[in-house]
Amino acid sequence: MNVSSSVSNVTSEAAQDDLSSVILKNVLTVGLCITINYINVVLVHIFVRHETLNVNPRYILYIHLVINDILLLTMLTLIHTLSYIVYSINVSLCILLVMIGTYTSMNNPMTLAVMAIECYIAVCYPLRHSQICTVNKTYTVIGLIWVICTVNLLPDLFVTLATEPLEFFHLQVFCTYGNIFRHQYLAVKRDISNALLLVAVWLTLLYSYFKILFAAQSISSDAKKARNTILLHSFQLVLSMLIYVKSEIGNGLIYFFPKSVTAVRFGVALLVNILPRLVTPLVYGVRDKTFRKYLKQYLFCRKGAKIAI
Repeated sequence: MNVSSSVSNVTSEAAQDDLSSVILKNVLTVGLCITINYINVVLVHIFVRHETLNVNPRYILYIHLVINDILLLTMLTLIHTLSYIVYSINVSLCILLVMIGTYTSMNNPMTLAVMAIECYIAVCYPLRHSQICTVNKTYTVIGLIWVICTVNLLPDLFVTLATEPLEFFHLQVFCTYGNIFRHQYLAVKRDISNALLLVAVWLTLLYSYFKILFAAQSISSDAKKARNTILLHSFQLVLSMLIYVKSEIGNGLIYFFPKSVTAVRFGVALLVNILPRLVTPLVYGVRDKTFRKYLKQYLFCRKGAKIAI
C-alpha cells in the first residue's frame, strides 16, 4: 500500500496556509496520534501483563494488529509533520520511513484475514479449535505475514539501489513512495500486488462470514458475535482501502468546494490516516468485555485498582 500518498500535496498546502493554520493542523494531527497511540499502548500493556490474554491466539492476532497500527500511525504522522516543517527530507531517511509504514499497512489486511479464519474455526470446528489454533501456530502465521511483506517490498528497494545513482540517496525530496521508488516497473508491480492482496483478503472474509452464517443455524450467541466481528473486520478493511481512492475523494470534494482546497486535503488526510487507526482499539478495547474491564482501570487511573486475571 502506498503509505506516503496519504500525505501528498502537503507541500502545496503549507505554501498556501498561514502560520496559525499550519500550527493548528499539526497540533490536531499530533494530538490525535498521541491519543490513539496511548490507548493502543495501554492495550498492549494489558495484553503483556495478563497471561490469560497472551496465551489466547485471538488476542495475539489482535495485538499484532494494534502494534501495526501504532507503527503505521506514527510513521504517517511523522511524515505529515515533517512535510509541513521542512517540506523535503533526505532520500535515505524517507526510504526508511516509507518502508516501515508500507510494511505495517500491508500487514493489516492479512492479519484481518487470519483473524476471520480464526473466528470461522472457533464457530464451525469448536472441538478442534484448540488443536488448530495454538499459540505457536499463531506466531508462525504472524511470521509468515512478515515474510510475505518482505518478499513483496524488497524488490522495490533492490531495484532502486541498482538503478539510481549514488547521488540520488543524498538528495532532499518530498517524501512519497513515488518520489523514492521511481522505476516504472515498480509502479506496475505495486498495483498488481495490492490488487492480489486485497482480492485474497476479501475472498477470505466473505468465505468466513458465509460459512459462519450457514453453519450457525441455531444462531447461538457465539455465532452472532463471530459474524459481527467479521463484519467489523470488513469495515476496517474498507477504511484501510480509502488510501487507494484518496486522490479521487479529494478531487471530488475540491470540485464542490474549490475555495477550500487546503481544508479539503487536510480533512481527507485525517479520514485516510486517523479514522482506520481509531477503529482498531474500539473493536476489542471497547467492544470486548475482557479488554474493556481493564482498559477502564488503566485509562482512568483508578487508585487501588487491582488489575489481575
